[in-house]
Amino acid sequence: MRGAVRWAVWWLLLVATGCATHADRLRRLRQAFHEGDLPTAERLVDESLGKRGGDADVLRLEQAMILLAAGRPLDAEKNLREVRDRFDHLEQASLSEHSLAMLADDRKFAYAGEDYEKVLVRAMLALANLLHDGGDAEAYCLQVAEKQQAIIEAAVQPDGTNPKGRYQQVAFGPYLRAALREETHRDYDDVARQFAMVVAWEPEFTPGRAHLERSLHGRHSEPGNGVVHLFAFVGRGPYKEESVEEPTSAALLIADQIVSATSGQTVPPTLVGIKVPRLVASPNTVSHVAAAVDGRSAGRTETITDVTRMAVLQHEANHDHVVARAVARRVTKKGLVYGTKEAIGVRRGSIENLPLDAVGVAWEAMERADTRCWGLLPDKIQTLRIELPAGPHRLDVAALDRHGRRSGPSYPLSVQVHDGRNAFVLVNFPGPKLAGRPLASSGSATGSSAQTTGD
Repeated sequence: MRGAVRWAVWWLLLVATGCATHADRLRRLRQAFHEGDLPTAERLVDESLGKRGGDADVLRLEQAMILLAAGRPLDAEKNLREVRDRFDHLEQASLSEHSLAMLADDRKFAYAGEDYEKVLVRAMLALANLLHDGGDAEAYCLQVAEKQQAIIEAAVQPDGTNPKGRYQQVAFGPYLRAALREETHRDYDDVARQFAMVVAWEPEFTPGRAHLERSLHGRHSEPGNGVVHLFAFVGRGPYKEESVEEPTSAALLIADQIVSATSGQTVPPTLVGIKVPRLVASPNTVSHVAAAVDGRSAGRTETITDVTRMAVLQHEANHDHVVARAVARRVTKKGLVYGTKEAIGVRRGSIENLPLDAVGVAWEAMERADTRCWGLLPDKIQTLRIELPAGPHRLDVAALDRHGRRSGPSYPLSVQVHDGRNAFVLVNFPGPKLAGRPLASSGSATGSSAQTTGD
């Protein structure tokens, strides 16, 4: 029996140190990517993919963001499409996974993506496709709204309530679809419907009303002009950290004491708090991206989708469900220890209680919060529509701080504008400096080295 006690204590000390969470591993990756060190970021993802098969899908999402920043939209689209299909498949509940998760923690579930990630993977697919081919971009735009609606409808409870009913709609999908439809110079009724959704879903997007008004008059651009759509990933997006649900842990400890005092057996005390993921909004210094064309100011990008706000609201809507599942897991584990004592005839208060309670505490200490998430998303997706005469133009982009002042170097690229057509440009500013290089749908983006002269 003494050997069993020593073994139980050793196990408790071992698991108390724990293994690194996904958040721990993500920290280095985020740092490298946000500093523009794409080779290191890519190496870290590749190393993790080789070691952690269960996290492959979320790692491929990170890889897709690196590929986009590196100017490889075709490869990024391939990754995103595979993850989209995998997430859809994983929406089917697995009884074996559920059982494993109840005996361990939520990390035993194959990662099926948060709701906002399932929607945004389709938005990223639209952008990636647009920047190398564009043939499927409109279909991906439709999927953005369709997926969000499907998620909301599937959450209706038997009593008619819906915890996801107030999810923020994603205006990016209808905005990009309107831009694509507008280029056809027909179906302006459809264009107006899409822009009306943008205005309703993202009322703080100030250019939305002007776009709607233009569509009502059936005009893409003046004769001889084309349009550059500048899309910007601005700031550092949210991520998850492990936190302890203190009130719930305290209540569970009191319940343990009541059960132990009034039942035939004791249950392992709640010495380790209930661990759940906490969504963290990253501190950001970048607010917008300024654009200049041929040396003249062309305005700044505005937010079409606030990724952090969307993620935080959805996390809050699902928080109680996550906590309830964690509490149910603890109750299951305590019940199994209690049942084991009953089955082998352990007497209450006997020395045999100690190693079993120690094992129970150690079992609970092994739990870690599931901090898997798409960690390289931006804080915001922003856009700027610039109408220009057909021909080659120099476009300069630079990050702006919270006061509207330029906070980093300016990056030039050349864009070819065609009469009556769209050109699309994507830049990524997680901070004052560009991550990777600009991408243009025409393939003519060049000269992404920083230019520090001029403000």
